Amino acid sequence: MKERIILFIIFIGLGVFIYIFQSYFNTVWGLAFLCLLMSVYAFFSTLAYQIKKRILKKYPQVVNEDYKPFVTVMIPAHNEEGVIGATVENILAMTYGNFEVIVIDDRSSDNTASVIKDLEKKYDKVTALIRDKDAFPGKSAVLNDAFKLAKGEAVLVFDADATVDPDFLDKLVPQLEPKDVGAVQARKVIRNRDYNWLTRCQSNEYSIDVHCQLSRDSVKGAVELRGNGELIKRQALEDIGGWNNYTITDDLDMSTRLHIKGWDVRFCLDAVVYEEAIIYVMPLFRQRRRWLEGTIRRYLEYSGAALTSKDMSLRASVDMMAYISEFIMPVWCVMEFVIRGFKILAKDAPTHMLYSSIFISCIIGFGFFTIARYALRRYDNYSRWQAFKEAVVTSIYLLILWFPLELFICFKILFLKKDMKWGKTAHGLILEEEENIKREQEKEKSTAEV
Repeated sequence: MKERIILFIIFIGLGVFIYIFQSYFNTVWGLAFLCLLMSVYAFFSTLAYQIKKRILKKYPQVVNEDYKPFVTVMIPAHNEEGVIGATVENILAMTYGNFEVIVIDDRSSDNTASVIKDLEKKYDKVTALIRDKDAFPGKSAVLNDAFKLAKGEAVLVFDADATVDPDFLDKLVPQLEPKDVGAVQARKVIRNRDYNWLTRCQSNEYSIDVHCQLSRDSVKGAVELRGNGELIKRQALEDIGGWNNYTITDDLDMSTRLHIKGWDVRFCLDAVVYEEAIIYVMPLFRQRRRWLEGTIRRYLEYSGAALTSKDMSLRASVDMMAYISEFIMPVWCVMEFVIRGFKILAKDAPTHMLYSSIFISCIIGFGFFTIARYALRRYDNYSRWQAFKEAVVTSIYLLILWFPLELFICFKILFLKKDMKWGKTAHGLILEEEENIKREQEKEKSTAEV
């Protein structure tokens, strides 16, 4: 109810502001001013990253070889019998050495529990946790149950399809040492990016996120955890009371609560966790819907705590507000067109005023294109022409995916009942698809022989 009331107030306030402001001024200038502020902040954070990179090149970070905290690796699994075995064996190959692995079966209906028990028997470092069928649902509840068994001074969370290089923890752990750092997020990379256009767009989307995370990290802003490849200090976890069982995005919720409590969250570019992109449209839509709903709900839920927190740094607060403006802008654009269109139909405003709104919308789109092209050039080493083409396709993809989704989520929060359907991401689809193709080929071969 709190989230609904706050969002309703925001909508009414923004609508009244636009309607009244349009009677005296051209509200496009207000939208243009918001775009200008976002551009200035984006330039500032990008410049900060370049300066930080030059400083580190001249004065490399000194790694404390004595800082080797015991790490508990947690891997939640729900119906993951096809991938969980390979994932655990990949994790066990890490050279860090000082860690344990807790694999959790979350009420699976397949043979995941059996696979996990076999892994426990085979490897000394592995502990199997089989949750009851009537256990509280959700990834947060899974991690909270596992945390009761964890012995580590830090907790590392992986998805069931994650794979890493052997030196993953060696690169990630040093970033956690400073006293004010509560968590570190590794870079996520799509390993099946060339499967189809959808996986390629997701990979490009991740590259844009890397750019944003590094920029936020450079100004010590509100860097966010991404669920897969997140390393969290036990002290920080205990300080915020663990994971929130009533959120559909455990990582984003935790990020905000850590910042409110004054903990810094860092981003590590060198530590890479590979994961599988979704290859079908509808599963992708469900996943992104969950991400976006969790993003908006946590801002609404913690808005008061963020505004009144004495522990949260000013830089994290400013950075968070700059990030929130990305979600305000689409709503502003829609209201701008609706109200202006209504006034034009009522002959209270000239038609040419609508063209200025369209022009500003094009500028916003060009801004996202520029960021996408920059990120693809820098982090994926694309040529200028290839980065241009991919940036165009990805910008269209983001517009089609995120814009209507945000409007739907706002409608859902305002008028529909909240649910805990977290839209589990299906893993192992590539293997399944390859098996289907193989079966079809064998069938065709058998038919031809007959």
